[in-house]
Amino acid sequence: MNYFKEILPKILRYHLARLRIISPGSPLNLTFSVTNRCQSKCKTCNIWQLYCQNPEKLRDELTIAEIEKIFRSMEHIYVFNISGGEPFLRPDITQIIALACKYLTPGIIHIPTNAISGQLILKRTMEILDFLRINYPAVRFTIKPSLDHIGDKHDELRGVSGNFDKVIWLFHRLKSLQADHSNFHVELGTVISRWNIKDIKEIAAYISQLGTDSYRNEIAEQRSEMFNRQDTITPNPDEYEKAIAFFVQQIKSHMKNRVLFQRITHAFRLVYYGLAIRILKENRKVIPCYAGISNAHLTPYGDIWACCTLGYEKPMGNLRQYGYDFQKLWTGSKANRVRRYIFNGNCACPMANQSYSNILMHPPSLVRVLSEITKA
Repeated sequence: MNYFKEILPKILRYHLARLRIISPGSPLNLTFSVTNRCQSKCKTCNIWQLYCQNPEKLRDELTIAEIEKIFRSMEHIYVFNISGGEPFLRPDITQIIALACKYLTPGIIHIPTNAISGQLILKRTMEILDFLRINYPAVRFTIKPSLDHIGDKHDELRGVSGNFDKVIWLFHRLKSLQADHSNFHVELGTVISRWNIKDIKEIAAYISQLGTDSYRNEIAEQRSEMFNRQDTITPNPDEYEKAIAFFVQQIKSHMKNRVLFQRITHAFRLVYYGLAIRILKENRKVIPCYAGISNAHLTPYGDIWACCTLGYEKPMGNLRQYGYDFQKLWTGSKANRVRRYIFNGNCACPMANQSYSNILMHPPSLVRVLSEITKA
């Protein structure tokens, strides 16, 4: 109930901000790519290729002191996504979460991982869990190892031999921590690309028997962030629709066995799948997009983006140039130009993170979410 009391005024404000009547206020969802360091060599992402060859760029990532200045200039957000690169390669990741909890007071913290440095990830996860248990026990914390196929096929897609075994090892170790941390959720996620689209049923069947709290999948996209704009990685829309039909059936068959929090996330996912199919087929926005209003993306170098799809092509500004003052950048003329670009329909993508916020802002879609929850 407290959540809805908090979110309803934001929804109204975001609607007015999209129409350029008032300023957007603070975003609901912040994604922070804490580092571009990554051991993976994924077929769907070229971050590794560019930045592993430019170590001086890695040395330019935000320091913990700079991060604190940025967070101090922000207001409350609800979802704090920590991204990368590989997020757990950031040695001060627990400090970053501590600062986020202090200044941003998120309700949910989410981290994806490639699972390659298993022992390191497990160690830092335990540090984070202990910190949250002592200081912020109400915060929901989720970790999502990526699993794009089974066995050697996963290793081939991720470009690292033995990666599949490391995912499975880490997944089971993370699950074992849940007995002592009730707000800790362990997920698995698949990037659906042209390389695995025909095997989705096999992959999903394997993952379902592992006992994951949730199974997320998103479509491989051409994103400025990943330097893959010219790569043909996105699956055929008709093949994607067939794969999604299987996921929809799987989710609906297990909805009744989920706790309320999981039913809510699954209901959003069901609505998102339908929207993603339409976006791919029609190549247009099918509901209004609130990128740069409800959501913000912070890069390792202090850039603020409306979303990672536009990323380097349409940045809103760099916080180092704004004295680390988020609100000053967020309400500036450059940020407003990016919002106008999005409002005018110049882009359309099925990015999951942003789509969930768009669903929340779109009454007909939100009604469908509520309907899926009540059916369960």
